[in-house]
Amino acid sequence: MNKGDLINHVADRAGISKAAADKAMAAVLSGITDSLRKGERVTFVGFGTFGISNRKARKGRNPRTGAELKIPATRGVKFTAGKQLKDVVNKKKAKK
Repeated sequence: MNKGDLINHVADRAGISKAAADKAMAAVLSGITDSLRKGERVTFVGFGTFGISNRKARKGRNPRTGAELKIPATRGVKFTAGKQLKDVVNKKKAKK
């Protein structure tokens, strides 16, 4: 599924136009992005949590030359799936 497919799915499920679904998706993604930029976690209960992962600087090697190089510290985005999402993916019945 790509962004266009997801917009079509939201429009069909919510009974709204594709333009409205596109605006809604843009607003959701903007909210997630802004929160992550500030270093905040974004949690959707049952679905999962987006968070920031701090990676320390480390030494690496150039695979072509074998020369050692310094890899700088970076921040990455991580996603941890929630229990309900894991259960659906693993085809378990969700408890109500």
